[in-house]
Amino acid sequence: MLDNKNGLGLFTVFCIASGAMISSGIFVLPGLAHALAGPAVIFSYLLAGCLACTGMLSVAEVITAMPKAGGDYFFIARTLGPAAGAVTGLLSWFSLSLKSAFALVGMGAFIQPLLGLNPLWAALFLCLVFVAINLLGAEKAGLLQVILVVTLLSLMLLYVLTGFGSIQWARFEPFAPQGIGAVLSTAGVVFVSYGGLLKVASVAEEIKDPGRTVPKAMILSLLVVGLFYVAMVFVTSGVLGAAELDHSLTPISDGARVFAGGLGALVMGLAAAAAFASTAGAGIMSASRYLLALGRDGLAPRALSRIHERFGSPHVAILVTGAFVFGSLFLELEILVKAASSVLILTYLAANLCVIVLRESRLTNYRPRFRAPGYPWLQIAGAIGFVILLLEMGWQALIISLVLVLGGLAFYWLYGRIRYEREYALMHLVRRITDRDLVNGGLEEELRGIVRERDQLCWDEFDQAVQRAEVIEVAGAQSGDEVLARVALAGARRFGLDALWLGQALKKHQMAQATELVPGVAISDAALPGSGQVELIMARLAPPVALNPGQAPCSAMFVVLFSPDNRGAYLSTLAAIAQTAGNPAFADQWDTAQDAARLRDIMLIAKRQRTCTI
Repeated sequence: MLDNKNGLGLFTVFCIASGAMISSGIFVLPGLAHALAGPAVIFSYLLAGCLACTGMLSVAEVITAMPKAGGDYFFIARTLGPAAGAVTGLLSWFSLSLKSAFALVGMGAFIQPLLGLNPLWAALFLCLVFVAINLLGAEKAGLLQVILVVTLLSLMLLYVLTGFGSIQWARFEPFAPQGIGAVLSTAGVVFVSYGGLLKVASVAEEIKDPGRTVPKAMILSLLVVGLFYVAMVFVTSGVLGAAELDHSLTPISDGARVFAGGLGALVMGLAAAAAFASTAGAGIMSASRYLLALGRDGLAPRALSRIHERFGSPHVAILVTGAFVFGSLFLELEILVKAASSVLILTYLAANLCVIVLRESRLTNYRPRFRAPGYPWLQIAGAIGFVILLLEMGWQALIISLVLVLGGLAFYWLYGRIRYEREYALMHLVRRITDRDLVNGGLEEELRGIVRERDQLCWDEFDQAVQRAEVIEVAGAQSGDEVLARVALAGARRFGLDALWLGQALKKHQMAQATELVPGVAISDAALPGSGQVELIMARLAPPVALNPGQAPCSAMFVVLFSPDNRGAYLSTLAAIAQTAGNPAFADQWDTAQDAARLRDIMLIAKRQRTCTI
């Protein structure tokens, strides 16, 4: 576990996502995109943002269930399998590293006219600076992101407010000179502008209360940045003519020069430098977490998962990422950066598929704190939209993406295949459809551990009793007496008791008082000889059985066995069972749990008051 004391809060996470998005997508691409679609490029940005929203909501759901370093790699590997996960992790690391390198080149080019430095040497120096900042830990890098993004958003707001009055409406005619098809294909080109949202997923393990913070930060970031994109492209299209805008690689600075003179161009140039800086810093941070997760799972060398004892950062993964970015600065990056958009689209497509597989696999311990709305139609519509965007982007980007995917598969086949032994959700879905036993509970156990870590659930006396408990399935019982006899026999075997004595004790309890704790849940108890003991028997009754006349049929029965001197533990056990069984989702979870181990998990990760601290 990364030693960050869960330090990244909502505003910091919002700044990490926003800073990662605001870069070449707004300071370079508008001119190129305007040449493809004309003033209707506004709708290209809007359409790309809407499609990104479908993927973002799916990512937010899965990340709140699995807030682990590696983000989309981690949940794709646990959902679609190690091959898909390895390809995703390597491609995401590759594309994020290249975007960071591209941002550093942009910063170097900006520094050249100001300081007279060679842009390559400036980029190399800046690379070392950002690697050093990331080595100091996520909170240090997060603080830098906050400063950069606050400055950046302020300058972007100033640009929109100042430039709106200088718009010449005649520049919007013709609005879509290349037709609607060009607007759609251009949406695929500018889609890379929304890639920063995934960077939140990659640092989820270092976020304070990820179940709440992740979806809020992602939604807020998409809304704010998306609105700024549309507003800035609208203003820029209105103040620059097509002849100037279509060939500009500095469209925002050129637009500012029209209505604010040389000072305005300089200010927006500084904004572009801040944007490139935020992208470079967040990119190195996020890319290194993919290597960290791959190393943890054995799909890449284990050394990549090492955590620095003092700073709590994955220093080996950061250094490897920094070295790759450093080397990339000597390469021609333009064609590779174009492929980043198609890789990003594939990742969002996989996220939508993951939500469908995870929900339909009916994993007991898949407990997202946020659920994407409109399931499954939102995910299906998003997947179709992503496929259309890929097809509209042209053969060049598709071929590059295919080569990268095949390269990732080759690496998995040669290195990771023999080292990865984890289950994944797709196996559970196949088991549900075909009734073939393909799983051993490994994924459920991992998810249980993630939920307990996410919700900071300590192990109290009740949890320990649940771990020791006898869990049985009572199938086909016809009466309450038959249920009690079978529960007594199983409990006697498990705890070394006399079955006849235990059966009589349960029968006596049943006759003396009501056994219904909440509708559908029965409770009973018996005294144990000795001292300091409390044990549990948990039974699922299928079909449900009424244990007493006049009571509703019960599908769950809990028997508490305790020594007379341990009444305090007995009462706290009753309270824990009551809190868990009183949860509105308990009945459905209990009835649909796949086996006895999953019935135990329901109690272990339930929301209730615990008598311990983590």
